[in-house]
Amino acid sequence: MSLSQPGILQAVPTVGRYAFFSITAPAAAQPAVLRQSLQRLAPLVDGQAVVAALGARLVAALGATVPGLRDFPVLLSGAVEVPATPTALCLWLRGSDQGDLVLLTRRLEKALAPAFHLDRVIESFRHGRGPTGHGRDLTGYEDGTENPEGEAADAAAFVQGQGAGLDGSSFVAIQQWLHDLDAFEAMSRAEQDNTVGRRRSDNEELEDAPESSHVKRTAQESFQPEAFVLRRSMPWALHAPGGGRAGLVFVAFGRSFDAFEAQMRRMAGLDDGIVDAIFRISRPVSGAYLWCPPMQAGRLDLRQLGL
Repeated sequence: MSLSQPGILQAVPTVGRYAFFSITAPAAAQPAVLRQSLQRLAPLVDGQAVVAALGARLVAALGATVPGLRDFPVLLSGAVEVPATPTALCLWLRGSDQGDLVLLTRRLEKALAPAFHLDRVIESFRHGRGPTGHGRDLTGYEDGTENPEGEAADAAAFVQGQGAGLDGSSFVAIQQWLHDLDAFEAMSRAEQDNTVGRRRSDNEELEDAPESSHVKRTAQESFQPEAFVLRRSMPWALHAPGGGRAGLVFVAFGRSFDAFEAQMRRMAGLDDGIVDAIFRISRPVSGAYLWCPPMQAGRLDLRQLGL
């Protein structure tokens, strides 16, 4: 029987919602109040319609520890900045009807009160289908092409061999990327393909793409040790008169944060001075590390937190 939250392994849903919560000031000094809220939350998290992820500050406020859980690092390299925006709790809501997710958010918010405050929500969606079956980014390129599958996905995404309460858990990096679609659309098709490192038409990798191409910067097997993660990213958009904003919620699950962090450092040019070309058309505006507890008998297993 799998101990992981099942939504992590499943394909991205038709619509999604990322709800980010902070700890209210009174609750921060009262671990008992936090525990009560989490105990009310646990029955509402099935790991499929709702995937739960806890931040380091919440774990510390409970007086607990999760080996390997840490805060997201700020990365600076020339004109490139990868920001850190820690959060106490993130709930990834997954479904096929946005109205259902709105109502589910209300239930979750009430269960978590008064210890937690809903700070922000990112609405997301699946866009199209690429040549190998994954969804597309709003630039039209397939996202998640190099995702591991089967046993390789389990090995990349989940903690194993650490004992009850940890096995089946996963560490997740969540970033909101803001695209400059005007800059992207001003590029020629060849320039777009070289930025990504793949042809948009058939998703084939370009062997002669520049070293700055996104595919070459993040080739998971090129790291020592290899840096495999399980991506479950989804596009987002906010419409407004005269324009609006759009981008990608980048989500990477791993047995630790090490693989994601190795990729991110190389993208930022901190390894060899070559900055990922993707920064020409997109930039991260948020970044958080969280821990997804395992499941036990169909319910969130919080024993590592003393619950």
